[in-house]
Amino acid sequence: MEKFQITIEGYKKLKAEIHNLKNVERPNIIKQIAAARELGDLKENAEYHSAKDKQGFIEAQIGDLEDKFLRAEVIDISKLSGDKVRFGATVKLEDLNSDKKVAYKIVSEFEANIDEGLISNSSPVARALIGKEVGDEVEIKTPGGIMNYEILEIKFV
Repeated sequence: MEKFQITIEGYKKLKAEIHNLKNVERPNIIKQIAAARELGDLKENAEYHSAKDKQGFIEAQIGDLEDKFLRAEVIDISKLSGDKVRFGATVKLEDLNSDKKVAYKIVSEFEANIDEGLISNSSPVARALIGKEVGDEVEIKTPGGIMNYEILEIKFV
């Protein structure tokens, strides 16, 4: 069982998701199954089979999230500092081909959301950035081709 890093915010979100599945979704599906049972013959009861399938999905989600919760190594980013890119860093980059500037925060896979500028620490971009410093140029291989960036700033916020 390998630990994985997660921010405090991500840990709270993970805990809330588990709580919701156990205390809202699970009881709701149990009620749906009970109501579907009352409809009669279970062999040909589409509502019952659908509810049982959903129950299986919810239980699998709970198991997966609880596993993550137990393996989580919570990192307080506000206590981090340094000159090198690592988990929790917000990195401002300049695309050397277009002069476009972007910023990404390196977080866990669970927290990643590219629309919010949150990238997984296991993504190709994050892997290319980790260990680098301000001023370093980074070549990143993406499905769309090779991207060249310069690291402009590294913050831990």
